[in-house]
Amino acid sequence: MRKGIVFIVFAIMVGMISFSSVGCTDKKPTSVDSDSVDTTAAVAVADTEAMDQIIAETPMPKAADELFDDFFFNFAANRNVQMSRIKFPLPVYTGKDSVMVQKKRWKMDHFFMHQDFYTLIFDNMKQMDVVKDTTIDHVVVERINLHKHHVRQYVFNRVLGQWMMTRIVNKSLAKSKNASFLKFYSRFVADTAFQVRSINDPLDFTGPNPDDDFSTMSGILEPEQWPSFAPELPNHTIYNILYGQKYSESNQKIFVIRGIANGLETELTFRRKGRDWKLMKLIM
Repeated sequence: MRKGIVFIVFAIMVGMISFSSVGCTDKKPTSVDSDSVDTTAAVAVADTEAMDQIIAETPMPKAADELFDDFFFNFAANRNVQMSRIKFPLPVYTGKDSVMVQKKRWKMDHFFMHQDFYTLIFDNMKQMDVVKDTTIDHVVVERINLHKHHVRQYVFNRVLGQWMMTRIVNKSLAKSKNASFLKFYSRFVADTAFQVRSINDPLDFTGPNPDDDFSTMSGILEPEQWPSFAPELPNHTIYNILYGQKYSESNQKIFVIRGIANGLETELTFRRKGRDWKLMKLIM
């Protein structure tokens, strides 16, 4: 995935915010008065605004429109790009109701750019190849709120060679093509006992070799070993990107956690057995 100069600037922004917010501290927590908290917060906000301005002044390469991922990372980080690539007035649908959002009412949306990762859901390995397809002209970015059981879909179309956001659709999680899996996943990340019960016996595992930083190891794990190997899983808001692939209520889902700047990736393959979902494979 080619993310261009925007990721260099974004990494600097994260570093500046972290440095301003944390600085040099003792290992023991120390109490601070409200004035110092406010000052620290103000510095962090100022740093964020300054870096947002730098990013906004960085033009998006013309080649970014070839691959949706390249476009979207610029769209989520660059205010000027975002404002110019939304078709205003923007229709926002909630059931049968709709409103038209005017340009002056739109607020910059950074999507998952302020976290270290984003997530994807596929039915099979073949669907994962469509991410690199430069011929697709319709993509939907989903923001899924597991706690509120809500899905917000941002719909993009390629218009005259340029990606444009053309509408937003709000729907309940129950109406998602991934409804069964998302209902399961919501409980899987919230209930540790249920999580262990949902591990297939045995679990196929591929991960880093503790004896060699440059190689991986493969084997099997028993369900009771899961807590020792379990990756950190997002449990509130997740994202999914539909690159034109046709979803169905399939019996397999591949849940991918992809690092934004570090290139790390975790794949969890779930399969439905009867009425229950089971984690069959973990690749880290």
